[in-house]
Amino acid sequence: MTRTDLDITKFKPAIVYTIYIATTPEKVWQALTSAEFSRKYFFGNAVEVDLKVGGAYIVRTPDGALHISGEVIECEPPKKLTVTFNVNWPALVEKLGPTLVTYEIEQAGDAVKLTMLQSHDRAISDDILSGGRQGWPAILSSLKSVLENRQRARHQDGATATDAGGTEGNGD
Repeated sequence: MTRTDLDITKFKPAIVYTIYIATTPEKVWQALTSAEFSRKYFFGNAVEVDLKVGGAYIVRTPDGALHISGEVIECEPPKKLTVTFNVNWPALVEKLGPTLVTYEIEQAGDAVKLTMLQSHDRAISDDILSGGRQGWPAILSSLKSVLENRQRARHQDGATATDAGGTEGNGD
């Protein structure tokens, strides 16, 4: 579903970052939309999102202060989430203007292809975009590490259970 009163066709990607993660689309979706999970990879920040078009999108700092506010523009679980993304720094918001952040999630073999697009309705100078160009790779690489480490831990737990009395060597 897509919000229709905002012409997103006028927004052009200024930053695009793609990463492959050994997990499922559902787990990526949960990580992107869960306050508890987002704290693990988003520098301690908590993402709070009302998963419906027009719903609130909020990111809070570890101390609970408002860091980013916005609204859900597109919501197609677990494939696509587009939100307005307003950083709570008045001087920066003024220079950035309206910002859209889109997460596109696709199955890619045994992995998930996650593409993040930061889009604007105007040209933005490189000095203003530099924060996002440094921040997004760090955030999404951390997300990849957290999700893949959880996956590895699950596989290791399963192997340990099998080794410690599973079905192998049961005396048949």
